Amino acid sequence: MIELQAEQADDRWEVEALYDLCFAPGREALSSYRLRNGVPPVAGLSQVARDSDGILAAAIRFWPVLIGDAPALLLGPVAVHPTRQGEGLGGSLIRDSLAKAEESGWARVMLVGDAPYYRRFGFTRLEGVEMPPPTNPDRVLGLALQDAAWDGIRGQVTRWQG
Repeated sequence: MIELQAEQADDRWEVEALYDLCFAPGREALSSYRLRNGVPPVAGLSQVARDSDGILAAAIRFWPVLIGDAPALLLGPVAVHPTRQGEGLGGSLIRDSLAKAEESGWARVMLVGDAPYYRRFGFTRLEGVEMPPPTNPDRVLGLALQDAAWDGIRGQVTRWQG
């Protein structure tokens, strides 16, 4: 049995250790991390998945960003412990947290990732939305949580202010 719950402050180091395990060294040098630096993840949307023994199986985080003056959520990272991969935990975290984001009034979500994987959740390539370099524009994906949320949204993605 896996329980999804909001990430708490006490989860931080355990979640960071999971990300270190699942991602290549130097992950914090990626452009997405420059947007996250000094900005806390969005409370309630950033979640952990724990088994019945309380062991961390997966985690997802969301960060507020700006595109011009339009707010958006930046999804990521999402990671599943190697011993729990293939169980659908990543997908469960993504679907659950996207539903919570929509309920919370967020209009749009973006990420940098593999289109074939994220397409199943409704993400498509964003035109005219520029992540800081070096980011492959083909990997910049978005999802509208409200009708027409991406209409007219163009420009550089910048760190959240406020």
